[in-house]
Amino acid sequence: MLIAIFGESCVGKSTLSERLKARLGFEVYTGKDYKRLARSEGEAQKLFCQRLLDSVDGDGLIWVISEREDMPLLPEGAVRVLMTADLETIKARFAERMHGQLPPPVAMMLERKHGSFDSEPHMFFAKAGETDMDLLVEEICACTKQQEKSRNT
Repeated sequence: MLIAIFGESCVGKSTLSERLKARLGFEVYTGKDYKRLARSEGEAQKLFCQRLLDSVDGDGLIWVISEREDMPLLPEGAVRVLMTADLETIKARFAERMHGQLPPPVAMMLERKHGSFDSEPHMFFAKAGETDMDLLVEEICACTKQQEKSRNT
């Protein structure tokens, strides 16, 4: 089972992945963690793509995606979760990470990237501050159980 959680920075992707990992015991890759699979980036990406493909019908894996450029690596059959937040929430959360300061170039970068994942197809949607994360975890877990059940019949 492959669960892909994608969206901009500071929208709750890591929080959701931690909750799902605790519940399901799936391995978690964040961003380009896959580069550690091999010495060359190309070989690592090839191995990771195979790992993603194998996980669709095999062992559980959660991939947290923060860069739109990684979306084409996601194979068909993944449980896709789009996470978002309004721009002011993202800026406030990012500022917290930067000890209260949000430099203008960083703010401009966040503004440019805002909404960049919104057109991606997804099965689940969560908006920071509005979505009940406990309920979302339950819904995703139910989906994974249903997919596993249909795979075994």
